[in-house]
Amino acid sequence: MHYWYIALVSSLLLLTVGSVFVGPSLLAVSYQSGSSSSAATAEILAVEQTTKPVPDTRAAVQHVPLPESLKAIYMSACVAGTPSFRNELLALTKRTEINAIVIDIKDYSGTISFPPTNAAWRPAWEAANCGARDMKDFLATLHAANIYMIGRITVFQDPFEAARSPHLAVKRSDGITTWKDGKGLSFIDVAAKEHWNHIIDLSVDAYNIGFDELNFDYVRYPSDGNMADISFPHTTGSDWPHDKQANLEAFFRYLNSELDKPERFAAVRHENTGRASSTPYTSADLFGMTTTNYDDLSIGQVQERAAPYFDAVAPMVYPSHYPKSFLGLGNPNDYPYKVVYHAMKSGVDRMLASTTPMQGFLHTRLGTSTPAVYQKPVYDGNRLRTWIQDFDYGGDYDAADVRAQIQASYDAGVDSWMIWAPSNRYTEAALKAE
Repeated sequence: MHYWYIALVSSLLLLTVGSVFVGPSLLAVSYQSGSSSSAATAEILAVEQTTKPVPDTRAAVQHVPLPESLKAIYMSACVAGTPSFRNELLALTKRTEINAIVIDIKDYSGTISFPPTNAAWRPAWEAANCGARDMKDFLATLHAANIYMIGRITVFQDPFEAARSPHLAVKRSDGITTWKDGKGLSFIDVAAKEHWNHIIDLSVDAYNIGFDELNFDYVRYPSDGNMADISFPHTTGSDWPHDKQANLEAFFRYLNSELDKPERFAAVRHENTGRASSTPYTSADLFGMTTTNYDDLSIGQVQERAAPYFDAVAPMVYPSHYPKSFLGLGNPNDYPYKVVYHAMKSGVDRMLASTTPMQGFLHTRLGTSTPAVYQKPVYDGNRLRTWIQDFDYGGDYDAADVRAQIQASYDAGVDSWMIWAPSNRYTEAALKAE
């Protein structure tokens, strides 16, 4: 056999490396003359040309990576749709240490703040009283200013979807009439899996227009209404008929699994995400007392059962939301530092602990002692993120009070925080200048 023939065959075999398949017709070429060799070489070159990478023609979305110490303010859907007001908040970020903004994607009404591509969500946009038609462009403007963007999605508090899909709603005791809380708002049953997928569809749309993180709020069973006249048909028919904690953790687990799939977000090219995958960061808001209580507060929320499924969990440790008996302080609004420090330090200690009295899908019971003790995953304290109060409910919050909460968060070992002001007017004197 001629040496040039051996070399040519070797070259052909090498072409199979990198998942390139060389068809049998090439290997069957008979080399009887120099002209045949030239033809074979030309065919090889043609194969090489056809294996060049195909250009990625998808639209690109530029993200901002998660800041090491996140410092955010909240923006409602109405403010996002009001250029003059939203530009005031953008200017605030340029003057101060603020490096992130939380914008409502879906609020207490169940309607959404931007025009979706998913047809199932179109009615929630068309029924909205507030929102930004140019949300995608607005996000790009904020990214150009190096602002990390968080999209807030209220999950189970949803009067709009409860009216459209009453079979998913929390019911009164008769199992037929939709239940409403003290404000007249209705909820979706936590165990209604059809709603889980609906939320995931909205999450995909939101990430693909440029939100960097998805923040899930009202991830709980309802409260603040006639709890003696309430029923949960989907929960009753679930694998855990009388276990709110388990049903909520099942939702967290499913949400995490589905939003961790890059193929869901493949319609656009995600750039500068700050992580290896093209998937969103996620966070969940919890009642403040989840850091100090060892029950589920009758709403299903347990810190240890939420932490494994999100990049951050954010307790709403607003001092005004604690009872006067908390720490024996009297009016908690008079002690913003003490309330926030104790709440967040307790949360950090629970993150760092390797055991817990709380059951969970990822927890293993140790021994047979009573009360039960479970081994749990250990997390850094910075998996927590502190919600800060900047509103005058129950007290008069000034710059010193707001800054005291921020310092309490730092002292407790939590470096990231988000400030809530329903008015979207923030106490600038509480923030460090840029």
